[in-house]
Amino acid sequence: MDNVAVIILFLFLGIIIGALIIFGIYHFKGASAQSKANKLIENAKKEAEKHKRDALLELKEESYKLKQQANEEIKEKKQEIKDSEDRLMARENNLDKREEMLQKRDASLEEKENNLLAKGQSLQEKEDKMDKLLKEEVQELEKISGLSKEKAHDLLMAKVESNMALEVAEYIKEEEEKAKITANDKAKQLIVSSMERYADDVVGVQTVSTIDLPNDEMKGRLIGREGRNIRTIESVTGVDLIIDDTPEAIVISSFDPLRREIAKITIETLIKDGRIHPSRIEEVYDKTCKDVASRITEIGNNAITDLGIAKMDAELINLIGKLNFRTSYGQNALKHSIEVANLCGLMASELGENVTLAKRAGLLHDIGKAIDFEIEGSHVEVGEQIAKKYHESETVIDAIVSHHGDKEPKSIIAVLVSVADTLSAARPGARNDSLENYIKRLEQLEEIGNSFEGVEKAYAMQAGREIRVMVKPNEIDDVNSYKIAREMKEKIESEMQYPGTIKITVIRETRAQEEAK
Repeated sequence: MDNVAVIILFLFLGIIIGALIIFGIYHFKGASAQSKANKLIENAKKEAEKHKRDALLELKEESYKLKQQANEEIKEKKQEIKDSEDRLMARENNLDKREEMLQKRDASLEEKENNLLAKGQSLQEKEDKMDKLLKEEVQELEKISGLSKEKAHDLLMAKVESNMALEVAEYIKEEEEKAKITANDKAKQLIVSSMERYADDVVGVQTVSTIDLPNDEMKGRLIGREGRNIRTIESVTGVDLIIDDTPEAIVISSFDPLRREIAKITIETLIKDGRIHPSRIEEVYDKTCKDVASRITEIGNNAITDLGIAKMDAELINLIGKLNFRTSYGQNALKHSIEVANLCGLMASELGENVTLAKRAGLLHDIGKAIDFEIEGSHVEVGEQIAKKYHESETVIDAIVSHHGDKEPKSIIAVLVSVADTLSAARPGARNDSLENYIKRLEQLEEIGNSFEGVEKAYAMQAGREIRVMVKPNEIDDVNSYKIAREMKEKIESEMQYPGTIKITVIRETRAQEEAK
């Protein structure tokens, strides 16, 4: 029992001692934490004071810098204002000097004006005296000569006119000879050089096409039962088929090359296909028309690409392609236009003109022929409308309207187009002409030659390339011979249509005959 009490006592004492120890530990730790907190607060205050001092120093430095910068700017502005004031003062001084000079000049001009007025009055008085003296002299001369002033003037002018007419004619003759020597040589050199640099084959386009057949049996199939196939082909294509005794061949005849080409392709397609009946003919014809339309556009694109021409309307390119299926006196219109374009480009390069524009004008000069059969008007008028529609330049329009001499050309390129057109048309074998038109042209040429007064006889020679005119020597002198040649040239150019050029030769012959007995 006592032991238990002792144990309990010791246990109780241990609990009290442990509690005291724990309390002491916690008290010590709290005092240490408070000390640390106070130390941290003190350090934070010191750091804040330091940052405050640093911030104040930076603020003072920035304020000082701004003050210095403001002072410099104020100083610069003051200097600029001072410079402006100096310039204004200098300008004001200059204006004062100029005003002074102007005042002196005004005074000098006023003095000169007064002097001129005085001199003018003096001259007027002298002129009045001269007029009076001249009138008196004229009256005296009229009394002596017995002629009035008007009659004397008329006689003098008539004499001068008669004398000057011969002098003017002789002068014109001399100048024409000089101009011909130089101009002809240069023109021939330019044209020959251009023709040498551009040479193309001349191919005449005929009005018929021949199709080879695999056998004579195919003729019968093309004709069809009771001729229904051949009638369908002719009605659909608008051409004439000539089927004669020629073995394994038929002939397509038409004056329209486009129709003839479509008909040829249609028939060749039918022959390859083997199915020949009216509905198939119409089907193949429609397909061929579409293919040819695409081919026309391709031909037009190839033409402008070969010539180096860019930026052309698509519809205008299509019209250029159609020229491939138009002819003039057997000459392919597109080949002719390309030839004219190339010749124009060559001559333009020699003369320093715009080569591309010259080629464009040459290519489009006959563009009206592409549709002149569809609308009313000549190919020149139609071509002018087309060029204006597609906004071509004034130079191109001028070349179109003047290349046949209907209007005077306004530009050098228009003249070059006219020359190149004549060269292309006049090349040997380039064009075919009917005998009737040829004879009519020769008769018209001789009729013009015989229409002049003093002409004894006119002869058309060298297939209409030259006319020789015999004049009466007792009525026409040498000077008037040149006058007749010039007037005849102008009349031929205004009244006739002809390819190439016509040489005019006026011959005045005097024969002296005697008989010895």
